[in-house]
Amino acid sequence: MPSLGADMDEGTLTQWLVKPGDTVRRGDVVAVIDTDKATVEVECFDSGVVERIMVPQGERVPVGTPLATITTEPAQLPQPAAPRPPCPPALASPPVREYAKQLGVDLASVSGTGRNGAITRADVRRAAPVVTPEPRGAPAAQVATPKAVEGGRTQVTPYARQLAKQLGVDLAALTSDSTGTPVRAAQVRAAATHQPSTSGEPTTQSPQEPDRLTAMRLATARLMARSKREIPHYYLSTEIDMTRVNALLRGRNLELPVEDRVLAAAALLKATAVTARRVPAFNGHWLDDQFAPGTAVHLGVAISLRGGGLIAPAIRSADELDLAELMRRLGDLVRRARSGRLRGTELTDATITVTNLGDLGVESVHGVIYPPQVALVGFGKLSERPCAVDGLLGVRSMVTATLSADHRATDGHTGARFLSTLNELLQRPEVL
Repeated sequence: MPSLGADMDEGTLTQWLVKPGDTVRRGDVVAVIDTDKATVEVECFDSGVVERIMVPQGERVPVGTPLATITTEPAQLPQPAAPRPPCPPALASPPVREYAKQLGVDLASVSGTGRNGAITRADVRRAAPVVTPEPRGAPAAQVATPKAVEGGRTQVTPYARQLAKQLGVDLAALTSDSTGTPVRAAQVRAAATHQPSTSGEPTTQSPQEPDRLTAMRLATARLMARSKREIPHYYLSTEIDMTRVNALLRGRNLELPVEDRVLAAAALLKATAVTARRVPAFNGHWLDDQFAPGTAVHLGVAISLRGGGLIAPAIRSADELDLAELMRRLGDLVRRARSGRLRGTELTDATITVTNLGDLGVESVHGVIYPPQVALVGFGKLSERPCAVDGLLGVRSMVTATLSADHRATDGHTGARFLSTLNELLQRPEVL
């Protein structure tokens, strides 16, 4: 059971996506776990063959408990197959490979219609064999359909499964058709709204949902209490002129469709990441009574969850991404965080975190550092403020940036240099 944060002591294994005998590659998603704060996909860190499943679905175990064993010796691994045109498995994402495995589809025989020839779920569905009843009168329950594989469990998104459990929705009723489309959270909510109450009373929210929210708040409280107890915080703030950033983005966005436009939030993230690279004393972790600098800038982004609570997954190597790609990554991260589809590594890699409450009208943010990190940068709202420029009074678009830092790792002088560098970068947005 991986540790997905300093506040995590145990987790529940909610779903296995592999079984003994399956070949897995480094980076494949092999399981889904549930913590007090999120539902997270677990990646495999070695290539090999799954030998044994050690923790069954639904069991809650402490961090560090072995979940499965994988044989990695080259001699015991299947020999790599010869290239199989026209569509090798490498052109299918891990979820699509898993979907093909469930339906018994050989990806070598599937022609991909996605980008660059990638195989999509629709391609797999079209290639799936039509299943007919067994000739010797086998019970209907034994006839496999695309959505009845392994009891219908594998065709439900992790977040939808979690929500169904909370709301008391029978997933079997939602997985009985043969379209192959996974059940999603919206369907679960709709089913919860319309399902009859056996007591004759109106259906109410399951008590398990507030319990989960309480657990999330308690987990956050423990982490923040530890942070305030162990980390000697200091805070520095500055006002940053965003007029040039806004002008640059307006010009670029005129040529882009709405869905591809870049917001000022992406510029703030990129500037913070580049600043962390240039002032590395704030990029890393405090471990064993000393500062361990990060080998790259993995930028944590604080995201509020729809059901309540907060999570801060990381955008890896954020300082190396251009603004358009960073905006795309940010949108993807928010969507997956709120639908329970984060990867485990995204919750453990962050070397510095950004929180932005400007959309809620907050002027400034004095954040609490996520241990074992040593810094957090908070941004308030963008607002038009009177400002003196070159001896003349004008109106400029301004934002307040606040650095929360660990006094064990840095001092106020270094913190001031961090904010000064951040400001300089945002006055030259063309370099971002």
